[in-house]
Amino acid sequence: MSRDLPQISPLGDNAILVQFEQIISEKLLDKVLFYRNLIQQLYVEQKVEVINTYNSILINYFVAIEDVYSDVKAIKEVFQQHNNTKILESSVFEIPVCYDLEFGIDLELIAKEKNLQISEIISLHTQPEYRVYFMGFLPGFLYLGGLDKKLQISRKSQPRMKIEKGAVGIGENQTGIYPKVSPGGWQIIGNCPINFFNKNTQIPAQISAGDYIKFKSIDRTEYDCVKQQVEQGKFQLNKQKRNG
Repeated sequence: MSRDLPQISPLGDNAILVQFEQIISEKLLDKVLFYRNLIQQLYVEQKVEVINTYNSILINYFVAIEDVYSDVKAIKEVFQQHNNTKILESSVFEIPVCYDLEFGIDLELIAKEKNLQISEIISLHTQPEYRVYFMGFLPGFLYLGGLDKKLQISRKSQPRMKIEKGAVGIGENQTGIYPKVSPGGWQIIGNCPINFFNKNTQIPAQISAGDYIKFKSIDRTEYDCVKQQVEQGKFQLNKQKRNG
């Protein structure tokens, strides 16, 4: 067996875990997503859930695995037969965010701690294209990479019991959006009025791991307009194909 193969092993009676290098990088993410798609094809006729994190793939069975060693062998063969990974197609989604102090309840704290003007925080936050590494914590919660080092800040020592739906937060070297009301410990800098997950639609989440997010600053009037369009089912995300 090639030493380049990831570690593939059973995880309880209902799952198999594929573990890659313990790093976080876009190059590794491309590899993880490439093999995740191949593994999904392997299980196309079975009821399993194939999900990824920064550096792993979890094959979650809905029933106990009948022959785990046979399945582990089949997964290893996927890696042995496909040595050259390809970068999958991805899209860039423009995400509107209102950074008014009404929503950005931690902006002043961040400005003081990082010695930045609030306008600088907004500028730094809206400049990058953030890579979507995976979804987790809550359905539709996007784990994004690419936050400017000047904005990196610790999470709350005491998490809030209620974070509003659409809240845009910063925690350590990540930024993300709360897709529903929930507890949370990230520093909140704004709010996005769109929906990121709808279990009643054919495709519950429009944005997938491997895609990119570009935040766009909007004022309160624009925020209210977008929110109304979302509630009426008229809002369409600005989406463009990304090359490379």
